[in-house]
Amino acid sequence: MSEELELIISEVSVDMKKAISHLETEISKIRAGKATPQIVEGIFVDYYGSATPISQVANISIPDPRTITLQPWEKNMLGPIEKAIIASNIGLNPQNDGIYIRLYLPPLTEERRKELSKRVFNEGEQAKVAVRSIRRDSIEQVRKLQKDGLSEDTAKNSEGTIQGITDKYILIVDQVCKDKEKEIMTV
Repeated sequence: MSEELELIISEVSVDMKKAISHLETEISKIRAGKATPQIVEGIFVDYYGSATPISQVANISIPDPRTITLQPWEKNMLGPIEKAIIASNIGLNPQNDGIYIRLYLPPLTEERRKELSKRVFNEGEQAKVAVRSIRRDSIEQVRKLQKDGLSEDTAKNSEGTIQGITDKYILIVDQVCKDKEKEIMTV
């Protein structure tokens, strides 16, 4: 029985780490006034009939803190890349000069910074919901083991351990969100 408990508890940590890494991925897509390749990472381009990530059809570079430059591997991909960026609704207008596509990030207004902070905390809340859902599922598994003969004390200790892990990951979510908010609010 203790092997099953150890497996449940180790799965809790693994699943919660996945929730944190998903949060970090989603938050990295929120632009904080600085150009990063993650801003265009989720954009797919129609490449000869198949949806292909933009990073596989163009070289992405950051020549300065407010500019993203895309240089397609093939010249005829300039148009489809430009259309994909416009369709992705990331709030940036591509400028095509025949060789490169440049995306200029305008300075963020105070209102826009607050709006982005709210988005960060919404992502954080979704991560907390995921962490709590993992906790609920694992505690249900422990209770099933208890019905199958696991002692009540062992079950309560396991639930306490799972709650401790949950609390640790909730604090990590809060810290990740605070760090991103600080990055966004820094002028």
